[in-house]
Parts: sequence; C-alpha cells; structure tokens
Amino acid sequence: MKRVASCSCGALSITAQGEPVKIAVCHCLSCQRRTGSSFGVAVFYPIDRVEHSGRSSLYERLGDSGKPLTFHFCPNCGSTVFWFPAFRPGLVAIALGTFEDKQGLAPSLSVYEDHRSPWVAVEIERD
Repeated sequence: MKRVASCSCGALSITAQGEPVKIAVCHCLSCQRRTGSSFGVAVFYPIDRVEHSGRSSLYERLGDSGKPLTFHFCPNCGSTVFWFPAFRPGLVAIALGTFEDKQGLAPSLSVYEDHRSPWVAVEIERD
C-alpha cells in the first residue's frame, strides 16, 4: 500500500510504502504548540520506506530524551508534514492530518497523558 501526505498548498509531500510501525497521539506541550491543537498524531514509518519531494524548511528542538527532533515544514504554507525523531533511529514521523487517505490509520499509543486536555478522549485499539 502506498500513502501520500502533503502540506496545505501541496508543495511539500512524502510518500510512504506499506503499513506504519506505530501511530502515536502526543499530548506534550511542544506538540500542542506545533499543531495549534490539544495534541499531535505521528504516523511512524521506517526511513527506507518513504520518499519526500519539494522544498522544506527545518526546525530542530530537543525532546525530553535530550535528543533532537528535526521537523520539516513547508516554507510556503507553514504546514509541518514530517519529522525525524533521534530517539527513534531509523524512523520518520508523518503528521496524520497531512495524509490524503487516513482510512485505517488509528492510534496504537497515547503519550504525555498528564498534559492531555480534560475534554480529549482517545480510544486506543488493542490487539
């Protein structure tokens, strides 16, 4: 299966092959600031199963692990499309909302629950 994700204006995109290895909802304050919402959702793929196109600007910050996260966002519209978390070597995270087809992409993990907005309810599918 091939999935395509892109920014709001379509100038930056990433194509992923196969199924993701993990989908995580993150309630940390940094994700809240990055998305302008109460959480972010990362769809993780092995780096060797993705290909990106278009120009991106970068923003790097340190995570709680002390390791950097490098975010790629569109310099035209500002949408964050994907990022490389050094604490998950070999993986790229793609913002769930940027996928053209989100069918079948359900979170398997919810993190930083202590920062979760009280009105947010996340249902995690368990095996």
